[in-house]
This record gives sequence, C-alpha cells and structure tokens, in this order.
Amino acid sequence: MKKKLVVLFILVLLAFVGLGARLIHITMNNGEEYEKQVLSQQQYDSTTLPFRRGEILDANGTILAYSEKVYNLVLDAKLLLRDEKYLEPTLKALVTYFKLDASEIRSYLSDHPTSQYYVLAKKLSYDQIADFQELITLGSEKYDENIQGIWFESGYIRKYPNNSMACDVIGFTTGDNYGMYGLEEYYNDVLSGTAGREYGYLDDDSKLERTTIPATDGDSIVTTIDGNLQNIVEKYLQEFNDEYSNNVREANGANNVGCIMMDVNSGEILAMASYPFYDLNNPRDTSRLIGMPSVDEKGNKVKGESVFDSGVYITQEMIDGFTDEQLYQNYNALWKNFCISDTYEPGSVAKPFTVATGLESGSITGNEVYSCPGFLHVGDYDIKCHNRNGDGYVSVERGIEISCNVAMMYIGQSIGVNTFSEFQRIFGFGLKTNIDLAGEARTEGLTYSASDMGPTDLAVNTFGQGFNVDMIEMISAYCSLINGGYFYEPHVVKKIVNSSGATVKNIEPRILRQTVSQSTSDKIRQYCEAVVMGDEGTGRTARPAGYRIIGKTGTAQTLPRGNRQYVVSFMGAAPADNPKVAIYVVIDRPNVLIQETATRLATVLVKKILTEALPYMNVPMTEELSEKEIQELEELREKMVTPAIVENPDAAGTEGSSGDESSSEGSSSMLTPEEAKALEAAEKSSKSSIWQAFDVDPQTGYYIDPETGDLLDPNNGSPTGYEVLPDFDGTGVSESAAAASGSSAQ
Repeated sequence: MKKKLVVLFILVLLAFVGLGARLIHITMNNGEEYEKQVLSQQQYDSTTLPFRRGEILDANGTILAYSEKVYNLVLDAKLLLRDEKYLEPTLKALVTYFKLDASEIRSYLSDHPTSQYYVLAKKLSYDQIADFQELITLGSEKYDENIQGIWFESGYIRKYPNNSMACDVIGFTTGDNYGMYGLEEYYNDVLSGTAGREYGYLDDDSKLERTTIPATDGDSIVTTIDGNLQNIVEKYLQEFNDEYSNNVREANGANNVGCIMMDVNSGEILAMASYPFYDLNNPRDTSRLIGMPSVDEKGNKVKGESVFDSGVYITQEMIDGFTDEQLYQNYNALWKNFCISDTYEPGSVAKPFTVATGLESGSITGNEVYSCPGFLHVGDYDIKCHNRNGDGYVSVERGIEISCNVAMMYIGQSIGVNTFSEFQRIFGFGLKTNIDLAGEARTEGLTYSASDMGPTDLAVNTFGQGFNVDMIEMISAYCSLINGGYFYEPHVVKKIVNSSGATVKNIEPRILRQTVSQSTSDKIRQYCEAVVMGDEGTGRTARPAGYRIIGKTGTAQTLPRGNRQYVVSFMGAAPADNPKVAIYVVIDRPNVLIQETATRLATVLVKKILTEALPYMNVPMTEELSEKEIQELEELREKMVTPAIVENPDAAGTEGSSGDESSSEGSSSMLTPEEAKALEAAEKSSKSSIWQAFDVDPQTGYYIDPETGDLLDPNNGSPTGYEVLPDFDGTGVSESAAAASGSSAQ
C-alpha cells in the first residue's frame, strides 16, 4: 500500500512538473498571444480626458473668453440590465434629478440592451449633477448601490462673458473646440492643449484598474485690447447705427462701419470693432443678419435693381427662404472682421501719403503752390476737384487742408509712376500686414505696378482712387507717417502665458522698415493738423473739445462711377504735438440720401470716441473750452462707460528733382514762393466764401448753385451728385481688383 501511494505521489508530482514546464514554455513562447485571448474576453474601457482651452484676456487682465467644465450624462445599458433590481431605482433617480422621460429610456433599453454608451443629457453644469453624483459615488452618505449604469463624461464649452464685445477680434469655437475667426482661429494651436487618456480593464464585477495620462491645458493669451476703449468704440458704433438705420433704405446705418484705435509707437491694437456685431455665445442668431447686404451661395453681394442701390438688404422673410448654403454664406459675411477682411478705395485719406512720397523722394519741397481751376486735364479726361469752382492757388499744406485733388495730381506728375509705385509698396499698400488675426485680406493685385500705371491711373491714385486697401493697411502706414517713419507690425497679442500663469512668450513691438524720414514725418503732422485745426480744414468737426489732433478726411466713389455710393472716412491721431494713439473710422455706404458729402458722419464719430477715450488715457487737455463745449462734456459724462481722468516745421530745402515722368502741365502752375503766398492768402479770403453767398435750400441746409441748381455742401462747396472721376476703364489693375474697388463690402 505504501508503495502504491509513493508511486501515485510521484505520478502526481511528475504531472505538476510537466504542467509547470508547459506553462513556462507557453509563457516564454506564446504568452502574448494567450494574453490577448484572455483580454479579448474582458471589457476594455478607455476614456479621453479633455483639455481646458486657454483663456483670452484684455490688456487689463479682464477675461474675454474662457472654458467652463460641463458634463454629459451617459447611460451604460448593458451594465444597468445585468440585474433587474437596478432598473427601477435608476430610472426613478434620472426622472427626479434630470426630469428625463422614463418611457423613452425604457424604449432605448429595450432596443439596445447591449449598448454601453448613450448620452441622455449634454453640457450639464457641476451644480446640475452634484446631487445625483453623490448617489453613485461609493463612500458618499447618499450612495445607493442600486443605481447602476450611469456615469458622467466631462468636457468644456467656450464662454464669452461680455457677449458681443470685441466679437470680430476674438472669434469663437466650434462644437469640437476648434477656433473660427479672429484670435480663436489664429492662435488655435496655442490655446489648444493635449487631450489625456484614462484606460483599464473591467471584470464581471465592474472593478477597474485604471491608468491615467492627464490632459495638458492650453496656454492663455493676453491681448493689447483695452476693454474700456473697446467699449467706448462699440458704444458709439451702436449709437451711429441706431441713429441712421432705416433712414433712407430699410437697412443698417451703413453697409459696414469700422473703427481701429492703434498705439502709434508700438503697433499695438487698442480697440477694433465693426458693425454689425454678433453674440459670441450665440453666433448663429439670425436676427443679427437683418439689415445687412445679402450675399448669394458663392458669397458675392446680391446686386440691387439699380446702380444707385447699395445692395439687397436682409429681412426676416428672406432669412426664412434662405437655403442652408445661403444662410451659411450670410453668416460668414456677419462673422468677418471688416477692419481686416474687406477692401475698398481709400479716397482722400491717401493724400498725406502722396505728399510724403513727394517730400521724401525730393520731387517737391513743400513750398510749391498750384493753381486749381476745379479740374485738371490728364490723358483724355478732365478730372475734377471736389470744388468745381476751383480752389484757386493752393500750397502743399493747403492742398491737404482743403483736400484739393488738383494739387495732388500736380504732385503726382512731379513724382512719376516709378517712384509713386515704389513708395506704395514701402507704405505697405498691396501687402499683408501679417496682423495676428485670422482673415486678413490679400490686396496684392489691387494696386498698380509702375508698368501698369498710365498718367490717368497715376492722377486718380494720388487722391486715393483706383486702388484698394483694407483698414489695417491704412492705419499701420499712417502711424509710420506721423511717428518719425517707423512702420510697426500691427499686433493684437502681447503675451502668452501657461496654465500656471508663467509667461511663455512676450511679443515685443517689431519695426519692419522705415517709410519716411523724421523731417518728412514732421511736415505731414503739420499738414494733417491743418485739416482739423485750420480755418478751411475738412476735418474740423473731428476735434474733441479741449484737444488738438491731426487727421485726414476721405470720400471715395465706388464702382460703377456715377452710382452715388460712397465710402467716407477719417484717419487721425492725438495729441497733435506728440501723437500717442491713432484712430481710423470707415463708413461704407452710409444710409443717408446724399452720401458724397457724408464725410462729416465719420468725423463726428471720431470726435465722440476721442472725447471719451482721451481723458481715460490720461491725455491732458491743452485747449480752452467754450461754454458750448463745457455743456457738451457735462452731457457726455452722464453716458460715459469709463471714468474721466483730468490731466516749428523744418525750413524748405532746395527744389528737388521733377521725378521719373515729370509733366509740363505741373510747371505751368508754379509760382515763386513770395507770389504764391500772396495769391494763396487772397484766394483764402475770396474763394472760400463763394458758395456762401448763394441761397440756402431750406429742406437740406445746402447752398443752391444759381447757374446749375445743384446743391452745394455748406462745409466745402462740393456739389451733390457731382462726379469727380470719369467713368474710364483702368488698364493696370486686374478685373478682380476693379470689381473689388467698386464693392468695398464684398
């Protein structure tokens, strides 16, 4: 018997040794294969851990955009149905805490008993889930073991606490957390983090061993935008629209109204806005489309029935009939930032650049005086001045002050096409500024090269017609004209910080090139000051009470010529003696009966903005206030969104060269400096008051020309409906450029 037991023991031992040897062999040679087979019979659970998108802050640290954590309520049908005792308590809790329909949940469970992922509710806040979460949290006082198959999936949604403020600058995000437009799109990679991962293996008892790779949150950006200045700008853009909407046509106060405020000496954008606004928290609100020019399925502006129409304007009835593609294209038109995305002919705000080109190239000295009979014959055309009666003898400075086209054309002839087109590039016209915002227009091909520019093209280019720019190009170039010639790259972000608050990158001001010399810059400031402070200045209504500022008005015809549709603007800076902040306002096809004399709308808008902005910026008043101005300021302070805080030109050198293609027409207008000054003084005293002797139309307040019956602008004598430009076909600019120049809102 003992022998039998020994033999049995040896056999069992040998069996175990054999099994052990086999296990070792399997582990060494086929372990991975068998491991996969075992794991395939278990439930593999993997969860993506979302990252928090970085914040967007203004220059004062105010949050403009942030991400808020939210939760999806998820049903695991398979886990819930593994025991009937879990069903009723779980359904009752869902109905009680989330007001869900129990019958719909039962129907889903019946149709999908093996489903492990079904979202019952989306984007719940922590407050909404907190009480229920206690029911399913092991160890909680309210824990209920009978509530099974329910869990929460975390995520983030983008929030904009100021709703529509700075909407064009900020942009928004899609449902999958990707930036669209503005800073959200341009800095998407910076603001986005890296998703994490949580994974493990579930056994039959739902016990899970987890491995977690945490998410990395995105970096935040600190912008140059001053929220208070942004509020000031947007307040007055809204006020403008409230006043002029549905005025002549059933539409907004203008096709577009844009405003940029920029630090003259750094390129920092202090405020940027264009009307209409939209709510960043609800960018697809169709009510914001009403009153805008409609666009078709390809994004092209729908033309009106007549050339005198500014477009076809969106109504609720039109929205109801839009196809999905039409609606999307019109949303795109709403979301675009007019200040950087749309191009237009700048008009007379380009005149300081013409004069600067002449001074810098030596083509003029600044002492010249020209004779303006009201037109200049160039090529085959009589190109008229804004004042068809003529401005008489006009110096270079007065040419800027009263915005004389003829004087600019003479200067252009002295400059010549080669030098003129060269300086267009130096000023950045036709080039992107590379501002750090998504959607900047590409203006290459919308300006002339020297080989394309004929004498007529040169003539109209000198006063800002025939080529296209966008707002950011113009104000960036203008800052270089008045700050000593330094062209700063415009930028909206000054610092990037990580989720811990540490600075990742500082974005310093960057000088790209020098456009003009200090002496030329000084003269341009002098000439632009005359526009606002001079007796004949076209921009007198832009001056805020108590301040001296500089600037230039602009009125540009759109295509086709003769349609009586205009873009009016004012570009200036303050204070006059040492400019700190530049401002540019563009009103595209204002909703008024007579658009060609509506430049005052832009100057008054600038005045309102600066009247509130300059005290906030601690710029002290230097001018004595009149009783009327004191009263106006008192009334303004009641509406302020920010608290008020109370706080020689170079001699002309020798006459320069006549330029590349100097014309004999220019020399015929030249006088000696002594003769010119005497004649100019005489012209100022006589010519400036010619139309003021005419009868006044009681309905409009305009003067009536006794010879033609035309209405004349009381500020400068310009006749309404009077075309400055001939309707000629340009040969230098491409067809696309010509089309764009006539539709600045496209």
